[in-house]
Amino acid sequence: MVKTNSRFIAIETLDQLERGNTPLPLLFQRICSRYQVHGSDRALAMNLIYGVVRQYQYLDRLITRLCRQPLKKLDPLVHQGLAVGLYQLMFLSRIPESAAVNETVNGIKATKVPKRLHGFVNGVLRESIRQRNTLPRPEDNDENNQPILNHPSWLTKRWTANFGREEMLAICKQNNQQQPLVLRVNSNKLARDEYLHLCSTNNIAVHPCKYAPDGIILPQYQGAIPALPGFEDDFFQVQGEAAQLATLLLQPFQPEGRYLDGCAGLGGKTGHLLQLLDKYRAELTAVEPESKRQEKLAENLKNALANKLLTLFKGSLQDYCQQSPRPFNGILLDAPCSGTGVIGRQPDIRWRRTFENIGRYTSIQLELLETAAPLLLPGGVLIYATCSLEPEENQNVITTFLTSHPEYSITDCAPFLPATAAPLIREGFFQPRPSDTLDGFFAARLVRRRINA
Repeated sequence: MVKTNSRFIAIETLDQLERGNTPLPLLFQRICSRYQVHGSDRALAMNLIYGVVRQYQYLDRLITRLCRQPLKKLDPLVHQGLAVGLYQLMFLSRIPESAAVNETVNGIKATKVPKRLHGFVNGVLRESIRQRNTLPRPEDNDENNQPILNHPSWLTKRWTANFGREEMLAICKQNNQQQPLVLRVNSNKLARDEYLHLCSTNNIAVHPCKYAPDGIILPQYQGAIPALPGFEDDFFQVQGEAAQLATLLLQPFQPEGRYLDGCAGLGGKTGHLLQLLDKYRAELTAVEPESKRQEKLAENLKNALANKLLTLFKGSLQDYCQQSPRPFNGILLDAPCSGTGVIGRQPDIRWRRTFENIGRYTSIQLELLETAAPLLLPGGVLIYATCSLEPEENQNVITTFLTSHPEYSITDCAPFLPATAAPLIREGFFQPRPSDTLDGFFAARLVRRRINA
């Protein structure tokens, strides 16, 4: 019996990812649970999977160079096995060449493909070692003298039209890098400097975020989140820097006010709002319709659920409105979107999205805005946010919404963020592009005013 290893987990996950449309994190979790993969094996499998997904087009170029068969004629599991092996050989210098080849072949054996294919994979990988100095590098242009972008052409063409070629190339390059872990320190428990010191004393490389006042970056951390110091004490939450800044736009907060997180998701912004609202004794209602996210939301906020000022509503925003709730001083609407701004962290998005998805998300976003609009008090603040780079989901949604809601107006985001974040504001909107510390994001700050009779 062949032992299942991390390479097999990577091959199996990549094969299923190619066949279906399940998000990679969920798919990976299912497969790890099925095969009882934990610890370092799980971490290596995850590294391999995410690396291959980020470098699909480049790795396919190598496979085409090394194999006589066209890509389409390769057994799908062999195709993924070659990608996993080549990724190790080309990108992971800390793994010995012999281990990369042998363990990948063992992974292929565990998939139970025909025996003749075991030798084929072994031969191709060993040939890549012999040809290493003559094989194309990731930064080399293809046969048509075009860069290997590792993104679908429909997306790169859009970004070129919207941002220019230079910016498009910068976004793609950033998305192809492994992203660092970013945390938000719970300043109600301890100061950011205290947590930075705690990490340092545990030999964890760490430094503060450039813009978010409670954000920290762990550029080299590869371990499990629960292994970080202070996990059980609720000293931090995993949250990107752009998302941390977006939550700050809901300021100024009203003492004993009422606030709504209309699309709570996994609770990153919900937790941040609880942290910010604590000293105001303000109420927070978090709405989440999807059952699996509800479970994760409750798990992520388990230490906050005893707070009587927090209410979780298990249902859609439309369902919540049927209860005729009292209006709110502030609403955060982090709307479902295409996610093209977080491809660096969720690399499979680039391959799972299509142009048609954008129109579908736009309809959902407008419906959510229409539903949330009457729930805000006059003088209140509504933050509309996405992690998309696409104008149809961002500026265009706001423009469409304002045409039918003259009681709402846009306010400049800049005064409500740290001064260092000024370069991230474009046309009054919060619009960072993907960078080494920031996800791509969009946020608009809307205020509801009274209409004179």
